Amino acid sequence: MNLKPLAAIALLGLTTCASAAGNPSTRGAVTPRLLVFITVDGLRPDYFTRFDRQLTGGLARLYRDGAVFTNAYQDHAITETAPGHSATMSGRFPVHTGISTNFTGVGDSNSPLLEAQGLGASPFRFRGSTLTDWLTGKDSHTRVLSVSRKDRGAILPIGRSKQPVFWYASNGSFTTSTYYTSSLPAWVREFNARKLAAGYAGRDWNLLLPQSEYPEPDSVTIESRGVEFTFPHVVPRNADSTAWMLPDFPWMDDLTLAFAMHGVHALGLGTGPRTDILAISLSATDAIGHRYGPDSREVHDQVVRLDRMLGTFLDSLFKVRNPDEIVIALTADHGMTPFPGVRSSDPNTGARSIDPQAILREMSTTLAASGVPGSGFSYVSGIYRGNGFEFDSGVLEIDRPALSAAKLDPDSVIEKFRSAFLALPGIARADRIRELVQRDTVSDHIARRWLHAFADEEHAALLVTPAPYSSWSATYAMHGTPNEVDARVPIIFYGRAFIPGRYAQFARVVDMAPTLAAVLGVAPLERLDGRVLSNAIR
Repeated sequence: MNLKPLAAIALLGLTTCASAAGNPSTRGAVTPRLLVFITVDGLRPDYFTRFDRQLTGGLARLYRDGAVFTNAYQDHAITETAPGHSATMSGRFPVHTGISTNFTGVGDSNSPLLEAQGLGASPFRFRGSTLTDWLTGKDSHTRVLSVSRKDRGAILPIGRSKQPVFWYASNGSFTTSTYYTSSLPAWVREFNARKLAAGYAGRDWNLLLPQSEYPEPDSVTIESRGVEFTFPHVVPRNADSTAWMLPDFPWMDDLTLAFAMHGVHALGLGTGPRTDILAISLSATDAIGHRYGPDSREVHDQVVRLDRMLGTFLDSLFKVRNPDEIVIALTADHGMTPFPGVRSSDPNTGARSIDPQAILREMSTTLAASGVPGSGFSYVSGIYRGNGFEFDSGVLEIDRPALSAAKLDPDSVIEKFRSAFLALPGIARADRIRELVQRDTVSDHIARRWLHAFADEEHAALLVTPAPYSSWSATYAMHGTPNEVDARVPIIFYGRAFIPGRYAQFARVVDMAPTLAAVLGVAPLERLDGRVLSNAIR
């Protein structure tokens, strides 16, 4: 039997695991006909334990009956939506997918949207392959559908593959871009014609459970920027406003799941004999977490509602497809840091909101006075720009030609930036890549995560890390740091192929694709950063 090395390792893992578990299969191996890969945007793993008593639906089913890795991470530095989704089904860190920040995500004016307004999108920056490519390479008849509220949440899990990929548009419909097709398929138009988003107009978001079931205070004024921060929350009565605001309400997930189920029927996903893929990214938990914080009553209610919605979806799926032939994987793209200064379930006493604007403005002025060309200091879309530099999400990029024009030594300028950042309250460290590669990356998780995001000092001259539970200044709760609270995520596998239970070993999201490849009997097309979590495979 002539096996590629990774396939041989995967099969060895399957054999060893079944024997060690004392539970060898008494039935012939069945290749799953459908993989459902669910990414819940901003789902912290402690939500499962905090709200466990109240979870009775889909989250409960996966958590109680699945193989749950309790020490799992997005093991890279910029814990944002785009990098996190690029890692889910590729088995590779952002440093290798090319998607290290949201800014370097999927925005593409050369790939306009279909029947919707907004910036076009495509995976043109993504490098390498994903599980989708491995399966379609094995069987070209493999069917794929990827859906999300966000363009990057739909696009990046399947990489550059030109499969059916759809996301929510501000007009209340699901769209895609010309990268994938020239016109919307009939089944998508049919779904959009139902105008389900408009049906939520004027609806009140009230607590799903009795108020006594929510210990969180509903009086924290920092939530929702101090506006409408108490229940109930009312959806606008105007249909257009509803379509625009729906992503901030739990029903966005309900709509996404309804669209996904419509696609399952329309495309015949899971009808065999090959393995098809349904990738779903659910974004309401992230939007609500940003607006109200991870310790809010709103997040509590959102997770309970998500549990019920996902339960309904899985029940519906299992009625039309054989559960024994379905594999489900669930994870998150990142965690969420509490509001600094707000009492939290996390030990965030002393956490700070860090505003670097003053020091960056001063550095820009100083560099301009030294002859560095530029248009002065600005802050647009989360990116600070000044004469000779840009700063975004802890990453400083310098314009070396501009510094050379002013006869300034880049290393000296970088050191001045470092000193300025380290003087800011709430900053833990500021590193250069040349220093990080010398660190023990087993024990130094900050160094390891930065190196999993960047390898080139031309694009990352200085890497600045806030102290644990501190975050870059914003008017809402944040994520994006390499700290544990942002990096820790759930990893769950569910289905006949997996041994249910709790696994305390260190696991990364990049381990999910090679693990699923082993179960599906397909070999990756390139070297991966992840490894097969063989002890969870039956």
